[in-house]
Amino acid sequence: MPSQIVDIHPHIISTDTSTYPRAPLFGNQSTWSQERPTTPEQLLQAMDDAGVAKAAIVQASTCYGFDNSYVADAVARYPERFTGVFSVDMVAADAAERIHHWVGRKLTGLRLFTSGSTIVGQAPGLADPRSFAAWDCAVGLGLPVVVQMRTQGMPELQVLLQRYPGATIIIDHMFNAPLDAGPPYAAAEPLFRLVDHPNVYLKLTSVIVRNSHKGLATPESFFRRVVSEFGASRIAWGSNFPATPGSMPELLQEARSALAWASAEDQAWIFGGTAEKLYPALRTEVNA
Repeated sequence: MPSQIVDIHPHIISTDTSTYPRAPLFGNQSTWSQERPTTPEQLLQAMDDAGVAKAAIVQASTCYGFDNSYVADAVARYPERFTGVFSVDMVAADAAERIHHWVGRKLTGLRLFTSGSTIVGQAPGLADPRSFAAWDCAVGLGLPVVVQMRTQGMPELQVLLQRYPGATIIIDHMFNAPLDAGPPYAAAEPLFRLVDHPNVYLKLTSVIVRNSHKGLATPESFFRRVVSEFGASRIAWGSNFPATPGSMPELLQEARSALAWASAEDQAWIFGGTAEKLYPALRTEVNA
């Protein structure tokens, strides 16, 4: 099992708005992207401070929308440390063409942003039939598809799971499920219903880690169930740096503390092994 630590959910934001103009999805730029811009070099320094070897940079949809240039430029500059996860307008007539374009820029994952800090609830259209051509393209290229969504979107996710049983799908922030009511975590039941879909992976980020400390929830009671049911090889850590306040070492330590009860093997999967399976470009031997 690889020992390197890999982060599959950091973001980068440039202060150069001429070269990289703002174009946030749904028209509102996120507060965090305004307050905490982070260059690739600053991300690398944060990773080095935390002992993180590599990262899959996730497109900041609430800042750049479908223009993935900043992520692609960072990957081109530091291919030994980064890969990238891009976004496209899935219902656009040229969606498949745009997917091929960003894959040609060496980005290796696709992200759908249907909920988040600038959206109230769950945006409709996750399984819009107009998006199927883009899904066909992504699945044909073997791209992992990251979905940021709430549990309200489960009916549409089920449509996609039935139509694309071979797609690799990663759930951002474990739906950002509210956990404060504590065990048995009824609000997270839609998440656990995905156990029977072996092509579905979960992203364990600072968002869900901090949720697991609220109210009657505890990290061990929630994550022990998640790891037990899904298996560590279907779970990967992501910092959400700099969207979540805190330094990279702090965010990594929070996640490590939340999983302190887990075996060394399970932790190796969550903090590196699963990431390398999802994003082969991040494997140690690729850039050795």
